[in-house]
Amino acid sequence: MALHALEDSGFFCVDNLPPELLRDFLLLETQRRDRRIAVAVDIRSAGSLPHLLPVLAQLKGEGIGVQAIFLDAATSALVRRFSETRRAHPLADRGALVEAIELERQLLAGLRQLSTVIDTSQLRPTQLRAWMRELVGAIDSRLTLVFESFAYKHGVPLDADYVFDIRVLPNPHYVRELRPLNGRDAEVGAYLQAQPEVLDMLAQIEAFLARWLPAFEADQRSYLTVAIGCTGGQHRSVYFAQVLAERFRSRSATLIRHRELDARD
Repeated sequence: MALHALEDSGFFCVDNLPPELLRDFLLLETQRRDRRIAVAVDIRSAGSLPHLLPVLAQLKGEGIGVQAIFLDAATSALVRRFSETRRAHPLADRGALVEAIELERQLLAGLRQLSTVIDTSQLRPTQLRAWMRELVGAIDSRLTLVFESFAYKHGVPLDADYVFDIRVLPNPHYVRELRPLNGRDAEVGAYLQAQPEVLDMLAQIEAFLARWLPAFEADQRSYLTVAIGCTGGQHRSVYFAQVLAERFRSRSATLIRHRELDARD
């Protein structure tokens, strides 16, 4: 699904290329034509994965722009997907399904640490395609800030670098006129702007991020995901993600994700 989204965005896509061949393949492609390339690698190449991280480092050292994107999901979501499709896990010979998934996490831990992570646990296919297109479209030489709203009742996103809990703030859900609206609506924004504690929380989060962004940029991070959670992921967290993205847009590339709202669109 993710590879199809990149193909639709103009990438030349290759599925499960052995890591040992990655450098030679990319060098050949860059010499022959000017196009963006996406290569999918998964645990099917388990025996070759130790070669991948050194190859990525070598490519970057040679001036080839490489961006690693890691698709992750909660164990419960992965178990459900394998059960629904009735497909065997590539490491099924190593033990039960949950054991195979945990072994996969261990084998891919180094790659995950160096990658932009997308938590697919609760994403619909249309959401994943949209997020992938936005991500590759935003990648440039600057750090990209991703502001993601979510509902705590559905779990904390696995791809979050920072998580802010704003459930202590006044909830528009309990205002009858505002309940069917969301944080992108002007009426909800006006209600929240009238709450002093909302303004305090916004200012403190903004100050924290502004203080530490230079450190992340100096560390050559390509992305930073800031997850903001409320109870239902409809009003407060959506409003905060929108406002913070607007405030940081002039100094960083920004993306906005609304996990719960996007799932309904």
